Formats: sequence, C-alpha cells, structure tokens
Amino acid sequence: MNEILFFGLNENPKLIKNKPNKIIKPIQFKFENENEKQIKQILSGNISTIFLFKNGKAIEYLKEDEKSKLSKNEIKIENLNQNENQLDQIPTINSQIISLVEDDKSIKYLIDKKEYSPDPEKIQIEENIQKVTIGSQNVAILTIEGNLFAKGIDINPNNSNEFINISSLIEDKNDRIIQDIVSGANSIYLLTSNQNVYGIGLNNNSQLGFDYQILPKTEKPILMMKNVSKIFSGNSSYFVFLLNSNQELFGCGDNGYGQLGLGESRNEIEINKLTKIQNIPKGKIIDIQCGYWHSIMLIENENENENENPKRKLYSCGHNGFNGLGKNEDTYEFTEIKLSLFKDDNILDFSVGSYHTLILTSNSKLIGFGGNSYGQLGTGDTEYQLIPIQIELPKLRFNEDISNYHISCGENNSFLYYSSLSFSNLEEDLIKLFRRKEFCDSSFKTENGEIIEAHKLILKYRLNQNQNQIEKLQEIISKKSIKESNQIFEMIYSNNSKINPKLYSEIKEIINSNEKIEETMKRIYLNEKDFIIERKEKQYKFPKLILIMRSELYRGMFLSVTKDTSNKVTDYSELSNKSFQIFEYWIYSNQIKDEIQITQEIINEIQIGIDYFQLNQTNPNLFDLLIKKFNNQNYIQNQNQKKEKNCLIF
Repeated sequence: MNEILFFGLNENPKLIKNKPNKIIKPIQFKFENENEKQIKQILSGNISTIFLFKNGKAIEYLKEDEKSKLSKNEIKIENLNQNENQLDQIPTINSQIISLVEDDKSIKYLIDKKEYSPDPEKIQIEENIQKVTIGSQNVAILTIEGNLFAKGIDINPNNSNEFINISSLIEDKNDRIIQDIVSGANSIYLLTSNQNVYGIGLNNNSQLGFDYQILPKTEKPILMMKNVSKIFSGNSSYFVFLLNSNQELFGCGDNGYGQLGLGESRNEIEINKLTKIQNIPKGKIIDIQCGYWHSIMLIENENENENENPKRKLYSCGHNGFNGLGKNEDTYEFTEIKLSLFKDDNILDFSVGSYHTLILTSNSKLIGFGGNSYGQLGTGDTEYQLIPIQIELPKLRFNEDISNYHISCGENNSFLYYSSLSFSNLEEDLIKLFRRKEFCDSSFKTENGEIIEAHKLILKYRLNQNQNQIEKLQEIISKKSIKESNQIFEMIYSNNSKINPKLYSEIKEIINSNEKIEETMKRIYLNEKDFIIERKEKQYKFPKLILIMRSELYRGMFLSVTKDTSNKVTDYSELSNKSFQIFEYWIYSNQIKDEIQITQEIINEIQIGIDYFQLNQTNPNLFDLLIKKFNNQNYIQNQNQKKEKNCLIF
C-alpha cells in the first residue's frame, strides 16, 4: 500500500503528469501498477528523484535543467583550488565525460551529452538495495550485502553515469562491510561495521576532515574517524557531523555561516579537521539534517514530563537566509525552534531541504518554514515562512497510522509518503545481527588469514546442530576471500540464496533444510522477551522486535513516542487459548503446528485477531494456512469416513 503527496518544483514531466511546473499545494499521485511497487524510501536530490521499493529495486527520474539541454560542451576551470564552485557549470545529468585534462592549476572537461529523457530508469545494481542517498553531484547505493555503489562527477570523473563499487576501494580488507551511508553535496560518507567512517569525493571545504589545500579531493575512501555511531549531512551541504558512541558530536567543513554550531568564537570559514561541538542541547541526539548554510538537530529528552511538554525538540544554527532557521536571526550555536502553536504535538519525522524544513507531528500535522520560491512548503503560495506554519493536507488514507508517514525534502520540492515497510524484515535483521561484532563468539579464518566472527548460537541451529557441519564450514571459508566469506555467512544467517547463488550451491547441503526459523528466533532473542501480553491471568512473553515485524498494531505502538509503550496489554479475550497459541506460534515461525486441529470457530477467531493485531501478512499468510489446513483435515476426515462406511458395507 502506498500514498505519496508531492509539492514544489515539478522537474520531470513523467513523474507528476499533467501538472504545472510549480505545485504549491500537496497533491496525491500514484504509480502505474501501484500494487507491484511498495515504497520503502523516496529521495529527492538536486539531479534526480529516486524511489526505492520493498523488493530491493529502485528507479530514478532525472531532472531537466538548462545544463541537460547541451549536446557537447568543453569547460575549463582556472585556479582550481579557488574556483571549485565552477564545477556547477558541468552538466551532470545523463552526461559522460569523454576526456579529462588536469594540471596543478586548471582542469578541463569535455562533456558528451545524451538527449535528455524524462522516462524513469532502473538502477542497474545486481544486489538488493537497502538504502539510497543523493548529493548535489552524486548518487550512493547501499546493498543488503553491505556494499556501497556510487556514481557522479566527484566519484567517477571518467564516467559519471557508471556505478562503481566504493567499498572495494577501502584499503583495509577487513573493513569493507558498509553499515550506513550519507551523501553531502559533493562527498559521500560511509560507516563500516567496525564503526569507522570514511569519506570520498570533493574536499573543497575540508568536509572530509583534512585541509582542502593539501587534499582537494580523493577518489578512494579516506579514513576520517573511528568509533562512530551516526553520520549527518545533507545533499546540498559542504559540511558533516559525526556522533560517537558516547554521544559526543564532531564536525568539519564549511562553517562560513556558523552552521557547525561551534559558537561565535569559532567563526572560521572552513574547519579543516574534525572538531568537537561543545555547546549542544541536553538530551539524546536523534537526528541532524543539514541545508546549504544551516543545520537542524532533533533532541529527545528523557527527563521531561511527557504529559506537559513534547519529549522531542528541534534546534537550529547557521544562516537564516530564506528564513530557514525557523527564527528571526542567525545563530552560531544550536538554539531551540519555538513551536508554540504546536506545543501539544510530538515530532515524528522531519526533513531539511536546501532552504526549507518540514515537520510531521503525532497529531497528523505537517509544519513548515523557510524557503518557498517553488511552493515546496505546500502553503498554497510562494512566500517565505519565518514562523513555523501548519500546512493544509488532503485527507490521508492511513491517518490512523501516522507514525509510518515520512518526509523527504529536495532542493526545491517535497514528498510526504506512507511506508509501513521502512523497518527491516527478518532477513535484513539477521544480517545486521551478523555485523554486530559485540555479540560474536566464534572465529573463522579466510584464505588470506583474515578473521570473520560469527554467533555460535545461530550457526548451531542453521547447521543442524552438527559439529561436523561447522567443521565443513570452516574448511569452505578457509578457501574463500573475505568478501566471499562474508556473503556465505550472510546466506547462512538469512537463508537467502540470492546473495550469491554460486556460493550457495557449495553450502546448501550443510544449511538446515527445514528452515526452522522459529527455533533460531526463540534462541537468538531468548533474553529479549521484553513485552508481556496478559490473558485471563496468564502471561505470554514476546520480543518487541518480532512483534514489530509481524504486527502493524505493535509497530505503531513501539515506534510512536505518543502511543502507549507500556510493557503490558491486558486481557485480549476475543481469542480462545487454542487460537492464541496458534497466533503465538505463527508470530515466531510463520507456520502452524501439524498436530493442531482447526475448527470453523478457530478460523473465525483468528480472522478477528488478524484484524485486531493488524498482522503483516507474509506469504503464506496465517489465514490462508488455516483454510488450507482446515480443508485438508476435512478431506482426510471424509476419506476416513468413506473407508469406514465401505468396510461396514463389506
């Protein structure tokens, strides 16, 4: 199920059809064959708009501008270090650089332009896509397997339209599994499973943490910082923030307007090394989103009285051009954005474009402020908004599930879209668990002597609890590269042969062929049964993680800061004990026990339960399994009755 609202500059006639260039109020639109395209993520960048779907595939709509109308062009930039901004002259949409001449002082590009096409293009990546980011001049793709593919003038100057594997360029072969990616305007930042951050692309404002005069750019990932938990930047930003595991915040890059929040005493134009941000608001940093010359931070304060004030607040710093700070003056430190008209609301999601910001609240309100030249705030006009203002929305299809709506702000337009699929499925969660090294307790050596760590518990149940199978696995790994070994473990964890079918053929005999997911899940999360359902004075314990994956009801409950998140739901008595036990077993295994006898009464009760719990029905779904089992039991019963009758006649 999808719902997508768009407003702002309509830069591709095939995306929003039969509409004006400026759309100043939110409008709804649908894809063709909508049922086949379940949205997971929408990214609106400066060069294209990308839609990522649940199936791990993505399509890209290129934007048309004056540069894209050129057929051929030769551009020479003199005084390279002082004139990096002239790179904006280079057409990057649907273009290919066919020659490149560079010396210490100048750079010359000869561009071969293809004819612009508004038709969507499939992103040609063989692996399933987990996340997409877009910068001013780049597109980055993170796959479920942990590889980073990227394209753009700053990443691959010889062919800016071709995706290249960035993770393979990291010198440390043991640090090539990518966990997260973030795009800046002309740079890409990648966080590895070892909690290291690398940067690649332009360093014209020292946004990679090195003096731009010494290192103006890099075409290979360069290590920026270790022990990092999150990266924050923006698709038009020439600066970056890094958050470590101790909630300490560091920043570097363009600070010409105070957008790093270092205070008035640090008013240097460029911060050429990662510098600790001292005066940050109290509380947990949830997110930081960056515009061209400003930053907005979302803070969650556990100590506030939730009944009186929102737990989450926004803080901004930098230049207030186009009223982008949500206040009436520039600030060099993060100071609160006053949402006085919406004090009873809590912030579910927010997004920052180059000069505008949108906020989604728990009461289904969309709030906006900042630049609005193209109607990107959706206010019905093109006036800048200094004070945060509520934006009128059409009736939302899934308004009762507002926590699953998301905002994506581009340079001059905005999307509000529904995606109940934005949280990872079981396969992705198990692969992520593999990458959490702190839980690993088993080591394997590759052909080059590199070490891969895994979980004994998972291997035990994936390999039929057989020590001989584990020894066979060690023998296989000892003959494989680090990349192949990682893929093998990911296939064992997730039981997904598509990661590398050729390698899977080598290990399929040792993997548990019965796919007893319930056994693995019960043991992996044995100590994480952190939610209790009470029924008729009996307690049933569940892990929240599994409930989030299976039930829309619990997903909304646990992931919305405004709904009841207590540890108990008391006495849901619509289901009999037998029906509830069927429900419990299916939650873990997506199966029904063979010995269970299905009656029409049970089917009716389960149907009520499916509606109540809003079950995320996988294939096969619970109701279909019940009907199939019920029909089979009736068929067998009828056959037995016929046999008995024939025997009596005989």
